[in-house]
Amino acid sequence: MKFVIAPDSFKGSLTAKEVALAIKKGISKIFPTAIFELVPMADGGEGTVQSLVDATDGTIISKEVTGPLGNKVTAKYGLLGNSKTAVIEMAEASGIGYIDKLTANPLITTTFGTGQLIIDALDHNIEEIILGIGGSATNDGGAGMAQAIGIHLLDAKGKELPFGGAALAHLAKIDTSNIDDRLTKVKIVIASDVTNPLTGKNGASAVFGPQKGATPKMVQQLDKSLIHYSEILQKSLNKDVAALPGAGAAGGLGAGLLAFTTAQMKHGIDIVVNYTNLKNKVYGADFVITGEGGIDFQTQYGKTPFGVAQASKSISPNIPVIALAGYVGKDVDVLYQDNVIEAIFSTVSGAKSLERAFEDSQDDIAQTSENIARLIKVLRS
Repeated sequence: MKFVIAPDSFKGSLTAKEVALAIKKGISKIFPTAIFELVPMADGGEGTVQSLVDATDGTIISKEVTGPLGNKVTAKYGLLGNSKTAVIEMAEASGIGYIDKLTANPLITTTFGTGQLIIDALDHNIEEIILGIGGSATNDGGAGMAQAIGIHLLDAKGKELPFGGAALAHLAKIDTSNIDDRLTKVKIVIASDVTNPLTGKNGASAVFGPQKGATPKMVQQLDKSLIHYSEILQKSLNKDVAALPGAGAAGGLGAGLLAFTTAQMKHGIDIVVNYTNLKNKVYGADFVITGEGGIDFQTQYGKTPFGVAQASKSISPNIPVIALAGYVGKDVDVLYQDNVIEAIFSTVSGAKSLERAFEDSQDDIAQTSENIARLIKVLRS
């Protein structure tokens, strides 16, 4: 019997690889001679670097960069096992984890550190960059990132703009003469499921600004700054990116990447399915086991368990897909439609605090997996 085990991380407790090992441990008690394919997964958000590094026997690299508030932080990114692909999570350098209620201020936060990670990856002679852009603390349209890769954003006096989204209101000229020319030779793939435009009522400032500390007044100010920014981009680069789906992702970093590089935007789960070679590993499998920390009706919109199930069914339409989750939420019945996922199991063993649930997660996942294996054995006997 062959099991493909392809979970996401259980946020706050276990990496995707640790989840996969716990599932294998439980199933192995009942099927000790089974074949196991462990495929750590992610959907382009938090955990994507670790999952792809684990899945490809890659390497984690640490780099001191400029954080969203301008201070120095240590960020990590990955080099995949092929030594040709770097995978970066912008949140490592410019993420919301670096701010709190007292320091959150999207008028001044910057993506400069994300640009520094891109340059450091280029120094490793890579040919491709996968860039996950979820969880930002910024609303600068990717301006900081642009400055880090060699672009000068100048005001009417020819002075470099300071960091932050508010400064974009004073942008008068974009000088691309010093951009790192290695970027023209590297493929950049943006991993994002956000489809918001850069500006307007569905734009970066209005939709995502408040969670980064923006007051209603700030939202208006930031949106006006990004509108001006997009106008200068179009005038200087002949690129109209403001209305493109995903331009508003990560406070407009999507727009900056699309304007200043050759980046293309793709669904995060599709990227990970491709780089982990998941579809080939499904051939000949009897069951696919997936999961993540929480599953609900939103899982159908690009989350790992649904993406794993769809990819698996595209290879083997009748293969059963079973999903595990620490939390099973609202309206999960929608995931059973069209037999994409056959069963969903909660892994939490009894009523307990969230802290205790995190502590017990490895053992609970293993126990739930063992119980599933016992049921499979009964049904197959």
